[in-house]
Amino acid sequence: MTKRKTKKPSKSHVRLPRYLLDPIGKFLRDQVKLLERRKKSIEEEDPFSDGDRASDNASPDTDAAEQFGHARASAIKESLERKIVQTKKAMAKVRLGTYGICEDCGGWIDTDRLMIYPEATICASCMKKREK
Repeated sequence: MTKRKTKKPSKSHVRLPRYLLDPIGKFLRDQVKLLERRKKSIEEEDPFSDGDRASDNASPDTDAAEQFGHARASAIKESLERKIVQTKKAMAKVRLGTYGICEDCGGWIDTDRLMIYPEATICASCMKKREK
């Protein structure tokens, strides 16, 4: 019987105080609501969303415009879905008290990065390593 290796605990066991995390959590919740409204709006703009295209005898020009509109809407919707997932992940870190701590190395995420990208759960150096 072989033993399974367990993941080492993160280097940082620091938890941020609730009074610092509550406003961040509220901001992230508001961001999720905003992103979900935007996603719904994009879904409504999608020319293929009505489901009644089978009986449509549109000209080829209209069909091409619809195809482009659908591709655009699908790409934006996919991007919004990824951002929603990432923001919810950051919200979970707020609830755990580990917001601002890199999930890869356990170090602090730079505050400038969090100001620009509040849903960040990985520090910039670990992100660079992942991208390679």
